[in-house]
Amino acid sequence: MSNKTKRSISPYIALIFIIAVVYFVSSVLTPSSTQLTYSEFKKELKNNNVKTVEISPNSKGATYDIQGELKSSKDNKAYYVVAPLSDDTIDYISNMQQKNNFKMIVSADPTTSFWVEFFINVVPYLIIGGFLIWLFSKQLGNNSKSMDFGKSRARLNDDKDKKTFKSVAGLDEEKEELTELVDFLKNPKKFTAMGARIPKGVLLVGNPGTGKTLLAKAIAGEANVPFYFISGSDFVELFVGIGASRVRDMFKQAKQNAPCLIFIDEIDAVGRQRGTGLGGGHDEREQTLNQLLTEMDGFGTNEGIIIIAATNRPDVLDPALLRPGRFDRQITVGLPDVKGRKEILKVHAENKKFAKSVTLENIARRTVGFSGADLENLLNEAALLAVRRDKDKITMSELDEAYDRVIMGPAKKSHQYTEKERKVVAYHEAGHAVVGIKLDGANDVQKITIVPRGAAGGYNLMLPKEEKYLATKEELLDQISGYLGGRIAEEITFGEVTTGAQNDFEKATHIARSMVTEYGMSDLGPVTFEHQESNVFLGRDYNKSKNFSGQIAYQIDEEIRKIISKQYDITKKIIKENKALLKLIAEALLEKETITKEEIDFLVKNGKLPTEEELKEWEEKQDKKEEKVKKEDK
Repeated sequence: MSNKTKRSISPYIALIFIIAVVYFVSSVLTPSSTQLTYSEFKKELKNNNVKTVEISPNSKGATYDIQGELKSSKDNKAYYVVAPLSDDTIDYISNMQQKNNFKMIVSADPTTSFWVEFFINVVPYLIIGGFLIWLFSKQLGNNSKSMDFGKSRARLNDDKDKKTFKSVAGLDEEKEELTELVDFLKNPKKFTAMGARIPKGVLLVGNPGTGKTLLAKAIAGEANVPFYFISGSDFVELFVGIGASRVRDMFKQAKQNAPCLIFIDEIDAVGRQRGTGLGGGHDEREQTLNQLLTEMDGFGTNEGIIIIAATNRPDVLDPALLRPGRFDRQITVGLPDVKGRKEILKVHAENKKFAKSVTLENIARRTVGFSGADLENLLNEAALLAVRRDKDKITMSELDEAYDRVIMGPAKKSHQYTEKERKVVAYHEAGHAVVGIKLDGANDVQKITIVPRGAAGGYNLMLPKEEKYLATKEELLDQISGYLGGRIAEEITFGEVTTGAQNDFEKATHIARSMVTEYGMSDLGPVTFEHQESNVFLGRDYNKSKNFSGQIAYQIDEEIRKIISKQYDITKKIIKENKALLKLIAEALLEKETITKEEIDFLVKNGKLPTEEELKEWEEKQDKKEEKVKKEDK
């Protein structure tokens, strides 16, 4: 049981314990007794059924309190009698005592004082009541926010987590766009004198992990102004109107601390387009959005308050939120290029120890498509592996393994192939490599392994030879051939095919379909038949609009089949012409299980795997060639 759980239930355990103690004390101090009338008591005296009698004046002074035990009581249960306060009562009981010889005690003072009665009858309830008041006050104190339904959940950032633009790497253009906001917050008169109006809102759009939140923190740190941050989901509650109240309270606090920044993370949680969905919209979310729109640009003015919001789904946001006067400026925070990745790696490598053989530039070249968060995770995984292996520095071995773990998951070394399966996987991966080597437009093979990772039986790391933003038709066709190489190698070598090429076919078909329906690279002409309704960078294609007839759909399918079939024949010809190279790479994989780009290059040129010394010499030669090419380019 966690400490938090123990703390939450301990007051209730203490309450139960106190009630039990009070009940026990009360039962001890006030023993149970049978109430008798004075007439019944006299009857018991006559029948000689009285064992003991104790007489004392009542505290009120109007009656006698008589108690004792009866002879007929099996469990020694006491009796209690209230008798008239007179001499006749004492005389009668005395006469019966002489006759029946029972034990009799007469007390001049009341048996129960006022303080004893007070302790027995009042104090236990005071204790229980006081404990309950303390318990509820403590619970309300710990959860005071639960009572403040309409209060803003926005928190003020402290200086402990202060960031500046120096903390943000690889986003030079984005930082340049945001420098205006910093200048305005530092010196607003410079802008107002020119008649310029600074953007009221800036929307940061981009892939998850690209640094949108970090950019917002850096702006606050550079401007040195109050920085309120809140998540879009913090506005939405069960009760209608609570979110709108929180928006009002948030802007009220911001006005008191202007100039300031408000950062709303994942704004799509509250800023979705109104009136969508079956049966109408979401009343609470829509009222919250309406209030946010009014506060940003309504009848009231919020001078000196700049709102920064982040999302990776701008397509679902309400148009009223994106119009000028609200979110005037949209900044796309994209994935970093090789230069940006190198700068990001430098930032995250500051507190880590690397071997001399590790170069951040090589890591940056290999991590195409990685976001800033991915790169940070890559270096962290490498550091964890180095600790696990009892090393004092991070080497390329840990970085290679960390890369594979991030992309495909940990290696399943316990998974045992049959000898035939192992051979099929080796030739399959070698087929990809052969096509990558022989076709200029195909992706370059960086690493091949037949060690299972994730759901894959083998793994072939293929990256573009150059990082480009455009792709030609020939390059796309060569990429399709690269994906088909594994299946064709199986077919040519073993005369049969396996299920291992399923993911390859999926990727090849996706490229072919995009060529036909989006890029206009088929016999159907330069026409777009499908377009994305969701963000391209999210990689979704299930939400495409299709504005064409059934006849066109048939033709699209035919064109896709034609592209795949043509490239299949071309790839088959390449594999048949390079059977010796296919066998060479496959046998090297069966021998070593994992081979890198440098080993593949040496293998292709020399027909054998290099020794450690040969590999070092080969790598040095390749580095010199790269340096020479760079100098010539400059």
